Amino acid sequence: MAAEIDEAERAARAAHLKERIYLTFAALAVVITLSTHGHVSAGEAATTLIVTVMGTLLAVFTADLISHLVVHERLFTPPELRHALASSFGALSTVVLPFVFLGFAGLDAWSTDAALRASAIALLASLIVIGWIAVRRMPLTWSQRLVALGAEAALGLAVIGLQVLAHG
Repeated sequence: MAAEIDEAERAARAAHLKERIYLTFAALAVVITLSTHGHVSAGEAATTLIVTVMGTLLAVFTADLISHLVVHERLFTPPELRHALASSFGALSTVVLPFVFLGFAGLDAWSTDAALRASAIALLASLIVIGWIAVRRMPLTWSQRLVALGAEAALGLAVIGLQVLAHG
C-alpha cells in the first residue's frame, strides 16, 4: 500500500513538472521569437504571450482529458478533474516573471527588448530549477544530476538557438 501511495505521489509530481516544462518551453519560444522580430510593444508582447500560454494550457488539459478517456474509458472523477486542472493551470507560476518584466516595460521602467531578454533568462533558469526539482530526490550521484541538468539547459539553449536561426 505504501508503495502505491509513493508511486501515485511520484506520478502526480511528474505531471506537475511535465506541465511546467511544456509551458516554459512554449513561453521561451515565444519570448525569443518576439525579441528577434524587434519593434514590438510591451502590450503586444504580453498579449502574444498570454494567448500562447492559455492556448498551451488548454491544449495540455485537452490532452490529459483525451488520454484519460482512452486509458480509463470514462470521464474524470471530481478529484481527478481537480488534479488535472491543478496540474495544467498550476503551471502558470512558471511564467509570472515574464509578465512582471513586460509590465515594467509597459510602465516605461524598462525597454521591451530588455524585458524580453530578462524573460528568456528567467525562463531558462526556470527550466533548470524544474530539472533540479525533478532530480533532487532521485538516487543519482552529483555528476549524474549535473549531466541531467546540463542536458536540460542545453535543450533550453537549443530552443533559443533554433528560434534565433528561424527568425534572425
